[in-house]
Amino acid sequence: MDEGAPTTARLRDVLNRAGRVVIAEGSPDEADSAGVARIAVTGAEIADLARLLALVDGGTGDRCQCSGWPTIMVHDVEGELIACWTLHHQSGLRGIGDCDADLRDGPALTEWLAERGLTRSREVQAGLAVQEAEEDRRRLRWLQATPAGLHDAAMDVSDPPGRDLEAWSGRLRDAKARLATLVQDGYPDGIERIRVLLAWAGVPARESTGGLKWYDMAVQQQLLAEDPDLILTALAVRPPSPAQLDGATQLFASLEWTGAHGKQLPEPLRSMLIEHIRADGTDPMRFLMRHGYYGAERSA
Repeated sequence: MDEGAPTTARLRDVLNRAGRVVIAEGSPDEADSAGVARIAVTGAEIADLARLLALVDGGTGDRCQCSGWPTIMVHDVEGELIACWTLHHQSGLRGIGDCDADLRDGPALTEWLAERGLTRSREVQAGLAVQEAEEDRRRLRWLQATPAGLHDAAMDVSDPPGRDLEAWSGRLRDAKARLATLVQDGYPDGIERIRVLLAWAGVPARESTGGLKWYDMAVQQQLLAEDPDLILTALAVRPPSPAQLDGATQLFASLEWTGAHGKQLPEPLRSMLIEHIRADGTDPMRFLMRHGYYGAERSA
């Protein structure tokens, strides 16, 4: 193992020399501020803290971009500061070795801190859990809208990022290429293919969290690769469904589309899309319409 890699043994060696450990609910820059909650750990509690700070030896090989908090300041028996560590996302530690390291039991440390009055980590973790659950539900709704024959490929595209973003990026690129091939093979007729993709692309338009996830963008990118005239034809050959109109609002407001084709749309598509937005559009759709997208008259 690299001598500079973080390990539990190195961490405990430092704590074995500690006379007092101060934990402040702020980043290193905030740790000394008067309004920042803090506790001081001495005696047997230092051994408890050492147990809770046990690491996955070797570290992550990376360093989180944020400064991290709480800040853990280790003082020796003479009162000298001998180490300063920070927690990251309540699941990792920085300051032991040459990279961040995952905690073996981050939730246990969070509860230990809360029992001693430092509750911010627990509150943040609870909020993150709510967000993560909603992200999972959103991803499931997208998967449930997957066109026939594409579910397995869609699962691969929607796979969440891991810690190794470079590896995930490579897997995503391959999964998107596989999905695009299956779409072309499964829906060889261009008109049908575009209408299928538009309905799928309409899913994020109704999400309360807004924006496009990486898997939403995979669908939009396929639409952007289609002949733009064929897209307009696909919406004109027969009345589109509400979901397809939702997808059209996403596509026609994208930077890629407006940058290449502008904000104007031909009649009767322009009127049909504006009528859809006025009758059942979301606030973001109406905002864009007021600002001249979809060929609407710009209004204040």
